[in-house]
Amino acid sequence: MHLSMWTYPWDIQDQGLTALAADLRDRAGLTTVSLATSYHAGRFLQPRSPQQKAYFPEDGTVYFRPDESLWRDKLIRPLMAGNVTERGDMLKALVQGRDTTGLKVSCWTVCLHNTRLGMLHPDHVTRNAFGNPNYYNLCPSSPAARAYAVTLVRDITTNYQPDMVELESPNFMGFAHEYHHEKDGVGLNAEDDFLLSLCFCDHCTVRAEKAGVPVEGARRSVGRFIAELCERAVPERQFPDFPAAGIDAFRDHPDLHAYLTWRSEPVTSLIGEIKAAADPATRIVLIDLKDGWLGGVDLAAAGKLCDGAILCCYDMEPDAVGDVIRTGRAAIGPGKFLGVGLRVFYPEVSGPAVLAARAKAAVDAGADGVNFYNYGLIPAKRLDWVKTSVGAIT
Repeated sequence: MHLSMWTYPWDIQDQGLTALAADLRDRAGLTTVSLATSYHAGRFLQPRSPQQKAYFPEDGTVYFRPDESLWRDKLIRPLMAGNVTERGDMLKALVQGRDTTGLKVSCWTVCLHNTRLGMLHPDHVTRNAFGNPNYYNLCPSSPAARAYAVTLVRDITTNYQPDMVELESPNFMGFAHEYHHEKDGVGLNAEDDFLLSLCFCDHCTVRAEKAGVPVEGARRSVGRFIAELCERAVPERQFPDFPAAGIDAFRDHPDLHAYLTWRSEPVTSLIGEIKAAADPATRIVLIDLKDGWLGGVDLAAAGKLCDGAILCCYDMEPDAVGDVIRTGRAAIGPGKFLGVGLRVFYPEVSGPAVLAARAKAAVDAGADGVNFYNYGLIPAKRLDWVKTSVGAIT
């Protein structure tokens, strides 16, 4: 069974590879380490680190050594984190040390969520119905952004040959996604956030028009909804069956409904292109959420083109976890890998029994494995909670 923990390179550098292996393999009972190989900025409380209790990683960098021969003709190119030069290539250490550590290696790879690259390439980010850029999200319709994501995974898989790559954000992102000091005095509800996230950039417009989709009608509808939500004294729901009904919540607006139907195409085809360019020895899986359609993910279609998915079920009770996994299994079919992502944060998880119940609900519903979040962000004693969960499902 795939049993992994999401881990940052600086965690391994702080703890040491031997200590990491002992923690994951022996104390937590895991079989795999999921290493961040492309990641964004943040502020991280590091309870495990003996030297840095607060850490601010470089924004939008990669934690491996890119192969320059693959990137020479690319407009959007990765920046290797200074961490790799200063403290070592942890991906190389892990893949070369698999026999010693006993751990398989999965690459946790952020694809299109990259503010640094968005600021450098504003013509290739998502834009709302008013044309305003979302710098944190390279657009999956942009040829240059697609080439970046495809080459990123090709580089990792051909030059490092990990066992798996986990694709995070090869899709459209929400409006509220932890950009620095976000301000919202309106009090956006879920449908408002969704409407503000819909992309009408030039790349989406060209791609959708080529498919015969009424882009301008959809843009006008969304622009009107956004203007109206900005004028209300307090937020109001306009689509009562959102998000439960999926895109059918917008069925009374034919142009918008048609656009939302099309919107999964750039995401699905990008995932297919990533898989096709990757080394076939490495499994390619998608990290997704319960309502992945909000980001343009059609799990059934994407599942046909890659090797499976990990569905994050953070802060969900066991029954809800089981429902997500059963729905996911029905979408991707019996032959594909399906994992669940569980967070080991307090108070969302108050003890080992809570975590174990969620893991068991996922496996009973058809999950093939569990990814736990996150090695460096939790106290060492919570690794024992993970071990209890592993015991409940193996």
